[in-house]
Amino acid sequence: MEVPKVLVADPISERGIEELARDGGCAVDVRTGLSEAELIEQMRDCSALVVRSETKVTASVIDAANRLRVIGRAGVGVDNVDVDAATRRGVIVMNAPGGNTISTAEHAFSLLLCVARKIPQADAIVRSGKWERKPLQGVELQNKTLGIIGMGRIGSELSRRAIAFGMRVVAFDPYLSATRARALQVELVEELDELVATADFLTLHTPLTPETRHILNASRLAKAKRGVRVINCARGGLVDEAALLNALRDGQVAAAALDVFEIEPLPADSPLRDAPNLILTPHLGASTAEAQESVGIEIAQSIRAALLEGTIRNAVNMPNLDAKTLAIIGPHLRFGEKLGRFLSQLAPKRADMLNINYSGKVNEVDTTAITRAVLKGFLQTAGGPEINEVNAPAFAKTLGLQVTETRLSAVGDYSDLLELSATSEGKTVSVAGAFFGATPRIVSVNSRPVEARPTGVVLILENTDRPGIVGRIGTLLGNHGVNIATMSLSRNEAGGTALTVLNLDTTPDARLLAEIRASPDIRSAEVVSF
Repeated sequence: MEVPKVLVADPISERGIEELARDGGCAVDVRTGLSEAELIEQMRDCSALVVRSETKVTASVIDAANRLRVIGRAGVGVDNVDVDAATRRGVIVMNAPGGNTISTAEHAFSLLLCVARKIPQADAIVRSGKWERKPLQGVELQNKTLGIIGMGRIGSELSRRAIAFGMRVVAFDPYLSATRARALQVELVEELDELVATADFLTLHTPLTPETRHILNASRLAKAKRGVRVINCARGGLVDEAALLNALRDGQVAAAALDVFEIEPLPADSPLRDAPNLILTPHLGASTAEAQESVGIEIAQSIRAALLEGTIRNAVNMPNLDAKTLAIIGPHLRFGEKLGRFLSQLAPKRADMLNINYSGKVNEVDTTAITRAVLKGFLQTAGGPEINEVNAPAFAKTLGLQVTETRLSAVGDYSDLLELSATSEGKTVSVAGAFFGATPRIVSVNSRPVEARPTGVVLILENTDRPGIVGRIGTLLGNHGVNIATMSLSRNEAGGTALTVLNLDTTPDARLLAEIRASPDIRSAEVVSF
């Protein structure tokens, strides 16, 4: 098996590089400081790319890398990666959210102390030869209220440090449970404006999304206590910098500290450089020896797992799929893809709706990955082999295909049942599958019970239910040298319409299919290949 090549385009820890290359699992090439053109050239035979914040992974880079499967960001944010372009190409984008948690939380707390006690300003005054104490009067943290926007890993770590300093911690996070808030000893509020109005210090620890961009804007800052202090070590763009500058100048905000900015590096002519009571640091949240080693190892382990094991960790455009989960749902993934491929060959070409119904024990696990596998199989007929689990949902949207999921506790004799149906202009085609022990079987087609193997070549016939039809079909196949491996028969009523499903050893040619379809008793004859 060919060893996957990994390009490391930004400096990461030596331990991270060693982890990538461990046991010869990956061939690692370290080339930093590349221009876009140079990066494109180097990426042509690479399966994975590792970056930090310096290298910009543009759509041009991604489109040129024909073998690229994974982009790993050794850090939290992926602002420098065109995630949409990666998703369209079916490339997994991963980050390392845990490696710099402590480092960033400690840096945010350091800045919290700095805005409270004016430490950088005091250092500058002493170095200038002065000894002025009056303009350096600060405030204590004890008994003050810290408002934390976003209670993920970093926000949670920061809250522990603030509580140790005697602060009251109020948190806003739409996804934080009340039980978790009580465990962290923080007060959870429902509305962000409520938090802003009560806080003496505000700190942000949330991702940058369309919903969170400028979450601290002029309107919200005006609702804060006069003299509030603001810290942002999360992402540039969470704070409206122009609004913050005005609030600092008029005293609404007493002091602020920014480690991240809307444009990085901070432009030389940025008015923030001259703002009063504003502390600026050059994106140092993860800049500790421990954090750099940790994120390097974390992203290396995630990339190895994806390339060598097929497990997915910390992906921003795919659901996580660890080894334990993969062991449970792995058979469902492969079977779901096969059923999707089966249905695509029977369904109308312009299907506008695909429903995936999960029944039984499979509902006990997260089925997102199974849905993506089904989509991959269903859409590869239209999109070709480039369609995979990553880009299948996006490709479905471009086709106008609406994908829905439904769930039932159990169906009939099956402990697990996966049923797919595709609809176009009122016509619906369906297929269902179940496991017999560890063996997958197709158990219905168009709601007719059958039993067929999801492998090789399958011939599906709708025919009049009358004596001799099966024999005639068998004779026709035999005359053309096509052997029947297994057969399953189903009918709606005696003398009505029957469904015949045949597993064949070889694919029937066009002339044979024409002979079969020419029979007045054959209503349809379709060949499905897996």
